[in-house]
Amino acid sequence: MRKSFHKVQAGRGVNSPGKPEIPEVLFEELLVTALMHQDYLISAPIRIFIFDNRIEIISPGSLPNNLTIEKIRNGNSNIRNPVLVSFIAKGLLPYRGLGSGIKRALEDWSDIDFIDDREGGLFTATIRRKEWEGSEKIISLMREEPELSAKEIAIRVDLTPRAIEKQIASLKKSGKIRRVGPAKGGHWEVMD
Repeated sequence: MRKSFHKVQAGRGVNSPGKPEIPEVLFEELLVTALMHQDYLISAPIRIFIFDNRIEIISPGSLPNNLTIEKIRNGNSNIRNPVLVSFIAKGLLPYRGLGSGIKRALEDWSDIDFIDDREGGLFTATIRRKEWEGSEKIISLMREEPELSAKEIAIRVDLTPRAIEKQIASLKKSGKIRRVGPAKGGHWEVMD
């Protein structure tokens, strides 16, 4: 799953190590919350979908009892699975306090939407991804060294070759860059 995330420049240099675009503790909080509050009477797994602009964590079971999205945003909770909670509190999974996972996740990343689908029996947390600043890094590299291959660019910005190909295709489609000549022996042209 980590390979699907962009890395953000952690230092000033082009080759300084990147850090994940979305804090790992955010996923920890949301996944532990999904596991703790899943309705295990519904025969369905927790699902994670990763899109270009968002990440969705879908858990079987709507919010229990009188809980609302507003209440969970404020730190209120109801224990659906008390036996599981007791095991988690003993260190089975990362645990930072009862009923505060959603609130802590929102402190780390404010752009999270929640959907409580009571009719469908699902609870969805949608993490909105910020626009990746890596396209500017790619353009900068192409400006400085137009003969770089896509594979070399991928290494420099710490992405997989497949991810860089998607970024390059997007930049071409938007008219920001174009390839002049063949893949070997050609060069990049940045459109200003």
